[in-house]
Amino acid sequence: MPPHKIGTKAQIVQFTNCRILRGHELIWEDLWIREGQILDPEKLFFEEKKSADKKKDCEGHILAPGFIDVQINGGFGVDFSLTNEDISAGVALVAKNLLAYGVTSFCPTLVTSPPDIYHKVLPQITVRNGSARGAGVLGAHVEGPFISHEKRGAHPDSHLRTFEADAFQELLKTYGSLDNIAIITLAPELKRSHEVIKELTSRGICVSVGHSVSHLQEAEEAVRNGARFITHLFNAMLPFHHRDPGIVGLLTSDQIAPEQQVFFGMIADGIHTHPAALRIAHRAHPKGCSVETALEAATLHPAQLLRIEKQKGTLDFGSDADFIVLDDSLNVKATYIAGDLVWKDETFSH
Repeated sequence: MPPHKIGTKAQIVQFTNCRILRGHELIWEDLWIREGQILDPEKLFFEEKKSADKKKDCEGHILAPGFIDVQINGGFGVDFSLTNEDISAGVALVAKNLLAYGVTSFCPTLVTSPPDIYHKVLPQITVRNGSARGAGVLGAHVEGPFISHEKRGAHPDSHLRTFEADAFQELLKTYGSLDNIAIITLAPELKRSHEVIKELTSRGICVSVGHSVSHLQEAEEAVRNGARFITHLFNAMLPFHHRDPGIVGLLTSDQIAPEQQVFFGMIADGIHTHPAALRIAHRAHPKGCSVETALEAATLHPAQLLRIEKQKGTLDFGSDADFIVLDDSLNVKATYIAGDLVWKDETFSH
């Protein structure tokens, strides 16, 4: 979208009596919004000589950036990989329903499919900002088909593919286009995968490792070539072994440059991963899990993964005014996109 031109009648809204997640802390501070962006109040006061046109009392609630979901295969009766439905309508339905959960941006995710399905579905997953109609679409997360046969999980074996001699062209032929793709999950042990990872990274597409029997050394090489994410850590990969910890070993690898941060997703439902496995992953990092850290895991970190942290995932000055209102138990009470209220709990007074 083109940048907003600030008109003389642009309304300034001030959210007061709130705890804002900013700079890794929850701070008592007002949030100022104009035309879908977060304002710096000092510049507003001293340079523009303006004040708020409207104030909203948040009653002590938490204001955090909107949640960003980078892997969602469907929901609310919709499967993004099916062809017997209008995919664009399905994406719209999921986008609308996600607002109640505080999700303001997401990546519709496709499981392993034949090329004709990708050619049909991917053009319908168009990148767009969120609105009252639903959460914004950041691009598709294509999970497969270049994954391991042994760790395919629910992915259909008949549609799995490997990289042939002209690996990247093989990938382009499979998907049809990369235009609407934000993330690709692949198995780094596949022959020629590293040249594909390099090419995808150079084109601004996030590469994730997963559904894989990769050893640690192969996973480290994938990261050095540009991979930045682990798809559902612990699931669909080799189990941790003390002689070769596999992809899990990326959490504590000393063979990756400090600036090459590796993010990971987990299915934290108590079924796909035991609570002890969650604690192992968490304790690989130095912090205790504060409210601030937990919120950043669902906001700042996915934005950093997709390199959109200047626009989304924070409440910094100049960023998009996509944010949520939470109570002390972190229940979502209201969802805002571009500064507009797009969903609220019936019991909330906003």
